[in-house]
Amino acid sequence: MAVTPGIRAGYALGSLTTGAFGTVPGLLLLPLLTDRLAVPAAVAGVLVLVPKAWDVAFNPVAGRISDRATNRRPFLLRGGLTLAALFAVMFLPPIFGTPAGDGAWVAVSFLACATAYAFFQVPYVAMAAELTDDYHERTRLIAWRVATLAIAILLCGAGAPLIRDSLGGYRPMGLAVAALIALGTLGVYFGTAKAPVARITPAGARFGDLVTAIRASRPFRRLLTAFTIQAVGIGTLLAGVDYLARVVLKDPGAQTPLFAAFVAPALLVMPLWQRVGLHWGKRRGYQIATALFALSIAAVVFVPPMALLVPLVALTGVGYAGLQVFPMAMLPDIITAEERRTNTTQAGLLSGIWTAGETLGLALGPGLYGLLLALGSYTPGGSPDQPPSAHLAIVLGFTLIPAILALAALPFMSSKDDAR
Repeated sequence: MAVTPGIRAGYALGSLTTGAFGTVPGLLLLPLLTDRLAVPAAVAGVLVLVPKAWDVAFNPVAGRISDRATNRRPFLLRGGLTLAALFAVMFLPPIFGTPAGDGAWVAVSFLACATAYAFFQVPYVAMAAELTDDYHERTRLIAWRVATLAIAILLCGAGAPLIRDSLGGYRPMGLAVAALIALGTLGVYFGTAKAPVARITPAGARFGDLVTAIRASRPFRRLLTAFTIQAVGIGTLLAGVDYLARVVLKDPGAQTPLFAAFVAPALLVMPLWQRVGLHWGKRRGYQIATALFALSIAAVVFVPPMALLVPLVALTGVGYAGLQVFPMAMLPDIITAEERRTNTTQAGLLSGIWTAGETLGLALGPGLYGLLLALGSYTPGGSPDQPPSAHLAIVLGFTLIPAILALAALPFMSSKDDAR
């Protein structure tokens, strides 16, 4: 089934919402807690992790609720707009004037955001397998989505800190990102209004059904494991950008060029990764992208001058683009193969498990980074003067930890029974 460019663009706009919510909390929520609200690093890591862990558990529930509808689009609208409002609320502190009170406000708001996001994300991911059954058309559909995701990450990753630092703090930044979330929600809702939906597939299941689905499909289980492990590494890297710029480089303004260098290449190299997938297969392309990502970010461990640091981060961004497009393009192929094998509809079920794994990985990243800061004796309160152990923790969390986690996923890509 062919998908028109208009529908591709409309579907891709949903990535403005997923990109904004997937980026900004992982990038700025930990600094908000540790440096603005003086919450200890270890506690801040837990506060960032727990709401996302809840999201993992709640995704199947959101899927079951959306299964009752004949159209997923209304869930996108309600979930996305609710998320936008709650996101602005999350960045209102300081309100109570104490680390405990303001930290609790952020944690509860983040939990509410995660709940609303589940009602957007699960239907959104499930739609990819419902719009077309064509192998290469799915790659194009996902490539548009990932390119838009890169734009969202670039806007939020580079723009959110800039707004925070130039317009008076976290509150105006929260409002600006909330507006982008709302824009993406409205874009995908109206942009897919004329999309042909051949079927509505179950997006939710009981816990036993989830376990059975994971056990039944070895290719899905391996791809999910690889993607989740790498999501932890990416989440750790994102959490470290602010700390690397402020504490190690002694230049808060360096955060914007570093983040731009990481994300901007995705807008240019997506056609290249598509050609790699066509000539060598999606699995091989995934392996190449993983190696490029890991080697490039590992080289940053020496913290070279900006003239070399930015190109290395940009090369890491080229690999990151492949880490996004290949697994998400392989997922619909695995879903289709599994449906043919079992003669059942499983797109929504497997998509719900996939989003849970991605959410868990991106949540564990900042939590792991907070633990590293605590082990490095990072002092909360926003002081740029930190002990050498904190400097080491900041650099390792931004470089070697993401590289090791990316390479740890390689064994799960090697099986010949995985999707090509």
